[in-house]
Amino acid sequence: MKTAAQTISFVFHPLLMATYLVLTLGSFFPTLLMVQPRQLVLVSLFVFAFTFVMPALNLLLFKMWGSIPSFQLHTRKERILPFLFISGIYVLVCLLFYYRLPFHSNFNKVITLVTLLVIGATILTFFIKVSIHCIGMGGWIGILLPLIPFSDALILPVAVVIIITGLVASSRLALQAHTPREIGIGLAAGFIIAYGGMVVLF
Repeated sequence: MKTAAQTISFVFHPLLMATYLVLTLGSFFPTLLMVQPRQLVLVSLFVFAFTFVMPALNLLLFKMWGSIPSFQLHTRKERILPFLFISGIYVLVCLLFYYRLPFHSNFNKVITLVTLLVIGATILTFFIKVSIHCIGMGGWIGILLPLIPFSDALILPVAVVIIITGLVASSRLALQAHTPREIGIGLAAGFIIAYGGMVVLF
């Protein structure tokens, strides 16, 4: 049971949310991102490098320097400094996509929403410990849900993401990484930030 929970938590790590989101939209609603199917894998790898590899290396450096005791970041205080740096990385990546890379404006808006989720998670961490996994999953749902009226093809992916969200939340509880309250706050915060961002940006 613990191994399964750890695997789910790893596979759906919050830093992977941007990559999964681009893959989902590129596969089921390609006209939104204006990414050709043959380009999707390359673009997703590009997003993966900037939104997962770079922040992960940042955490590795913090661990090597002794700034954090483990990659799990069990306490709220342990999370603050790494989250601030990761937020900075996402802001720089967002600006890079907007001003230096030739992507469609809708693609850049999606990256902006992901960045807002990271910043929101960081701000919340100054006050409470919250499930970042659930912020990511809530954000994933919050971005996809308002797009369903424009593409019926997204109905199935949204249903699958909701099921995955239940698995992720259950896994975090099974690992005793978070309380039900921290899970609930994370889901609500992620959904509100993402859904609200979709209404404003799109």
